[in-house]
Amino acid sequence: MKQTKSFEIDMCNGTLMDKLISFSIPLMLSGILQLMFNAVDIIVVGRFAGSESLAAVGSTTALINVFTNLFIGISLGSNVLAARYYAAGKEREMSETVHSSLTLALISGILMAFAGLFFSRTALEWMGTPDDVIDLAALYMKIYFIGMPFFMLYNYGAAILRAVGDTKRPLLFLVVSGLVNAGLNMILVICFHMAVEGVAIATVISQLLSCIMVLTCLYRTQGCYQFRFSKLGLKSIYVLQIFQVGIPAGIQSTVINFSNVLLQSSVNSFGSIAMAGYTAANNIFGFLYTSVNSVTQACMSFTSQNYGAGKTKRMDRVLIDCLILSCAFSLTMGCCAWFFGPQLLRIYTESSAVISCGVEILSFTTVTYFLCGIMDLIPGALRGMGRSAVPMILSIIGTVGTRIVWIFWIFPYHRSLDILFLSYPVSWILTILMQVICFFIVRKSVHADMKTL
Repeated sequence: MKQTKSFEIDMCNGTLMDKLISFSIPLMLSGILQLMFNAVDIIVVGRFAGSESLAAVGSTTALINVFTNLFIGISLGSNVLAARYYAAGKEREMSETVHSSLTLALISGILMAFAGLFFSRTALEWMGTPDDVIDLAALYMKIYFIGMPFFMLYNYGAAILRAVGDTKRPLLFLVVSGLVNAGLNMILVICFHMAVEGVAIATVISQLLSCIMVLTCLYRTQGCYQFRFSKLGLKSIYVLQIFQVGIPAGIQSTVINFSNVLLQSSVNSFGSIAMAGYTAANNIFGFLYTSVNSVTQACMSFTSQNYGAGKTKRMDRVLIDCLILSCAFSLTMGCCAWFFGPQLLRIYTESSAVISCGVEILSFTTVTYFLCGIMDLIPGALRGMGRSAVPMILSIIGTVGTRIVWIFWIFPYHRSLDILFLSYPVSWILTILMQVICFFIVRKSVHADMKTL
């Protein structure tokens, strides 16, 4: 029990900023390492299999996110519910939440595998993927989706560990599986002369490994979140609560990524050079997302535990400290990404035309990324309070609505990459304005409800 406790963070007592940093840094490193290992996929393919393979892998990113993010969003519901029960000391409810969550993960992973196998090519055709890329992109997606059950089990298992403040062990699991992934990339692509199928196979094997490690961790724990195969099953009372928070979060993420699919389609219209530039720039852009998302996850988990413990003032302090952390992380990394953009892009490709496209995209999406951090934090705090539907609606209207208007009514008359990607900061600003108003209204209601309990 003592060994398990050493990985946990007391979110409801003591100082906050140091604990938020202690929670966020391993989570951020996990995301950065995952992106670095994914970057190995891109680099190995780009260097040893050519620009068509690079474009093929990159063109699937937004589409894969559309397929997966609904179920990943539901895992946020598992995180919020588990954190609430853990802080309230409700051990039976915590255990049943864990097993319902992992059962959901397994079912959703199997559904995703079938969807990827049978609908990948059709979806790529809808996106207008060029003929010289679509066969490779479809092959990559079909192999990649075979690993979806492992991917989902890992993510739900990691969400449970985050609920109790443990972000260190998921980081360790990611390091091990990521190193295996990177090594297999080298072997399959360089030594066995595979292309996109090589990096896809390596990804599936690494996902299987991370899944085994997180389930073993949960199996061996002596805490109330201990996992047992015999207890797997869906209990409606917990599934409904998970869905209450998770489905709006998943829909929000899915719809936002659908807008990114539309944006990918617009990039596709410029040809494979622009697609390759977007692939490389988007990989760099992912590091910024990871930095702010780690703070958003901290905000959600800390808010949820303090909600379960009935500490309203501490919930407010969590959001303020997280805003400071998010802006500090995103501004630092965003400025570095913009300043060193050409050098970073050169890691992925030697083509000056591809680098030029990538630099053009980064100029509109890096320094301004702190706005995205603010935009994500407010829904994170609201989800921690169990309110997820309203921020979903506002994010869809503000972010997706703006981008759809931009792509169909502004971009066609000003066809350039800079005009296309200016839609990012514009949509972030509009969404923040709506979310701030929403937050204060919901906060007042939540605080009033908690006083009556």
